[in-house]
Amino acid sequence: MDITIHSAFLPIDDPDTAIEFYRDSLGFEVRNDVGRGKIRWVTVGPEGQPGTSIVLSPPAGNPGITEDERRTIAEMMAKGTYGIVVLATKDLDGTFDKVQATGAEVVQEPTEQPYGIRDCAFRDPAGNMVRIQELR
Repeated sequence: MDITIHSAFLPIDDPDTAIEFYRDSLGFEVRNDVGRGKIRWVTVGPEGQPGTSIVLSPPAGNPGITEDERRTIAEMMAKGTYGIVVLATKDLDGTFDKVQATGAEVVQEPTEQPYGIRDCAFRDPAGNMVRIQELR
């Protein structure tokens, strides 16, 4: 089999602030922006990697979710326990400095983990955890 990751989805509650974070803090390009107001789906991804994208989507946009589930999702997003994405870079310290300089919420500075990974973490404006690992 020849399978690749094409898209992953993260929930957002404000498309404009999400675009600012992923475009301005992480340097991703905006590839698609459809919908209106807060019910928008925005596709972003790293430059030079057109086959890999993150779709930033409103959890309320799924018609199969009940009101109770929407409240639970909103609570989990507020705590930062609902969505997570793990990115990678060859220059963790330089990337950390650039992202931090944009005012992004730092969760963890670059740290050598006991399981052999060196990484850092930020929270996007919707509360999603964005971990960045160092490629070695």
